[in-house]
Amino acid sequence: MTTATAQLAAATAQRHLLLHMTANGSLGPEGEDLLVVQRGEGPYVDDADGRRYIDGLSGLYCCQLGYSYGPEFAEAAERQLRELCYSPLWTGSAHPSAIELAERLSRIAPVDIEHTFFSSGGAEAVETAWKIARRYHALRGEPGRTKAIARRGAYHGLTIGTLSLTDDPGLTEPYGPPAIDTRFVSNTNRFGLAPEYIDDETFTARLLAELEAAILAEGPETIAMLIAEPVQNRGGCITPPQGYWPGLRALADRYGFLLVADEVITAFGRLGEWFGGDRYGARPDIVTVAKGITAGYAPMGATLVSNRVVDVINRPGAVLNHGYTFAGHPLSAAIALRNLEIMERDRILDNVHGLQDHLANRMASLTDLPIVGDVRGTGFFYSCELVGDLDDGGFSDLARAGLIVDLIPRRLREAGLLARVYNRSAPLVQIAPPLISDRALLDRIADILAVTLAEASARI
Repeated sequence: MTTATAQLAAATAQRHLLLHMTANGSLGPEGEDLLVVQRGEGPYVDDADGRRYIDGLSGLYCCQLGYSYGPEFAEAAERQLRELCYSPLWTGSAHPSAIELAERLSRIAPVDIEHTFFSSGGAEAVETAWKIARRYHALRGEPGRTKAIARRGAYHGLTIGTLSLTDDPGLTEPYGPPAIDTRFVSNTNRFGLAPEYIDDETFTARLLAELEAAILAEGPETIAMLIAEPVQNRGGCITPPQGYWPGLRALADRYGFLLVADEVITAFGRLGEWFGGDRYGARPDIVTVAKGITAGYAPMGATLVSNRVVDVINRPGAVLNHGYTFAGHPLSAAIALRNLEIMERDRILDNVHGLQDHLANRMASLTDLPIVGDVRGTGFFYSCELVGDLDDGGFSDLARAGLIVDLIPRRLREAGLLARVYNRSAPLVQIAPPLISDRALLDRIADILAVTLAEASARI
């Protein structure tokens, strides 16, 4: 595609395409540039002008395998489409690809989780978790369990239901009162806390005590579920202290609510495991997944449910009045099955295990730069929290506009790296490279970050 053609594509998009999470009115000839991604190869994507970038965010945490497995997925898709293009998972009907995928997921899922409810994406998977939790409690004679607990700063989707599980007024206030009564508790970010909370035992005890106090204040008999990511994405790859997830399990058992692990981002290798919660001793009742389940080659979400929950919602005569038209679509299921096959065959998890310490060391070295206050993450999932020119580490409006809005994202892209730069109360730079990345590519990513953030440091 020529530059003129790329400009035409951008102009056409500005006239007709509404982008997600975007100030669409600011795009156009006199506003912000539109990145039109034309093709992908390995861990790289090319824009419509032919410029190549390292995809340092795996699309949107989806493209675990990068972009070179297309022929294999095309073969799986063609085989499926020749046999069956569509059949719903509805009113006593199923199809072989969904059945096979559900069985395959049961073999890699956390302990005691052997059932899958398919959907089309992550938000639908979380909505499903909520509805299953409500149905579970109602069937057990506890219809008063109508509240959720979530963590501050978290994000679980943008549907009306899942919006209730975030406390960001910028996302929630335009759409009115929340659909779910949610109590928010602290996440596991210890940056900026008193030194004694560096100790895992002390920090975990504080977090669990706060959570238990919230449960008692709301009334344990009113809580349906607690939802948390093994590593919280929003707020910057926030890892939990040792003992935190076993502590959540203990409180869920004590007070009778369900524990939901939102693994839409952290499952399928992002943290080096099939399910990121396994890294932290998580034993959830429900797990939500999407994104990496198909490596970005097709849309799919899923809600994985434990035996003890299914034993209740599958009681004779009980109806699960919930569903989606394209849930478990034969094409998506076939692609997900091929994805799991490729990940095993090509030892993708082993690649993350083998390189995660190297990436951790490279990322940790960025804390030598004045603008980097903290580096957090694990596996192939990292963020730098940035500190600015104000006494409390914040950014003045001038510094924020010059560095977070302009210089850092512009320099990263000029250097050929697509990463995420958050312009919120705690500005962040985040990476989540494809799981096929080798040592040289990870070094290149770290080098680009180091040069860019060094320039930003010099301008504070």
